[in-house]
Amino acid sequence: MLKYLTGVVAALLIFSCNPRLANGLRKNDLHKDIEMVTTRGTVVLRLSDSTPLHRDNFLSLVKKGYYDSLLFHRVIQRFMIQAGDPTSKHAVTGASLGDGGPSYTIPAEFRPTLFHQRGALAAAREGDDVNPQQASSGSQFYIVQGKVFTPAGLDSVETFRLKGRKIPAAEREVYQTKGGAPHLDQHYTVFGEVIRGMEVVDSIAAVPTSGRPNDRPLQDVRILKMKLISRK
Repeated sequence: MLKYLTGVVAALLIFSCNPRLANGLRKNDLHKDIEMVTTRGTVVLRLSDSTPLHRDNFLSLVKKGYYDSLLFHRVIQRFMIQAGDPTSKHAVTGASLGDGGPSYTIPAEFRPTLFHQRGALAAAREGDDVNPQQASSGSQFYIVQGKVFTPAGLDSVETFRLKGRKIPAAEREVYQTKGGAPHLDQHYTVFGEVIRGMEVVDSIAAVPTSGRPNDRPLQDVRILKMKLISRK
């Protein structure tokens, strides 16, 4: 009996130190990484604490198994790979995807320190014409593969895609060495990054696709499982 009571007390202490938060999360969940196992390999993601709305939503969906068995339904080499449409789980070959998701959106959380460098994790969304607040999809996300830019190429992005907004010098250096997709900055919320497995992202980005407008892989690339893991 004493051994049993000791175990109960220990369990109570653990739960009291790790209280339940909203959406089924516990406090310790906020400090975990996400392991995404795909048919092409495993990617590990780390979420940003500076985008708490996106962080908590993504963690909650992962814990619920929301992303398990979903497809990377849109893939563009030297740009990004996109997933998170629940209708892709049982989609037939050739079906147009990308409109599915939960019944809510997430307010934009643009942060000057988070930009679309190679490996950035960001939220997809509907276009400005129907979504002027640039709110994010409740579930769809993309990972930036991107490309390396020349100084002249970045000048062009500033002029024609960013409407004159200047890319900070430190970010320009990243885009000229590591690469990314600078034209999306401050228009789509970046809320994390790949910390392991970019070679898997490159592999997915290289698969043959249907081309525009859907850019769906001709052979399914699937998320087998997502789960929370302790940070190393």
